[in-house]
Amino acid sequence: MAEKAPQAEALAVSWITPWIGKIEKFRPLLTRIYRLHRRIATIAVLLLAAILFVHVMFGANGMVVYKQKRAEFQSLQKQIAQEQKENDEYRQQIESLKTDQKAIEREAREQLRYVRPGEFVYVPPPPPNPPANHSAKK
Repeated sequence: MAEKAPQAEALAVSWITPWIGKIEKFRPLLTRIYRLHRRIATIAVLLLAAILFVHVMFGANGMVVYKQKRAEFQSLQKQIAQEQKENDEYRQQIESLKTDQKAIEREAREQLRYVRPGEFVYVPPPPPNPPANHSAKK
């Protein structure tokens, strides 16, 4: 194996030799990049952090969208609570109409305008129609 070492070295030199001239052209640039590698790395990290910040704040699932969705969720929760309260009131009204005779009588008097003998029902006249042309108000 020791005998083949000079041949392997010669082969490696023959492969590298054409590239040495090309690499030498870039040596000043590579030296400058090596000297500035910390600054370049710092700038790259800062740029990456800025991109991530913009994505987190304004991306498809960012903080802005999250706050909008949270406000919408709270609004819907309030609406659900209001609807449940209204449903409970209707449920109580239905239950009272099934069992309470006074509630049945009150509904019949209000909706069907039933009266007892000697009572009168007052029906107010419909409100007057507003004028069709509003130019007279100016």
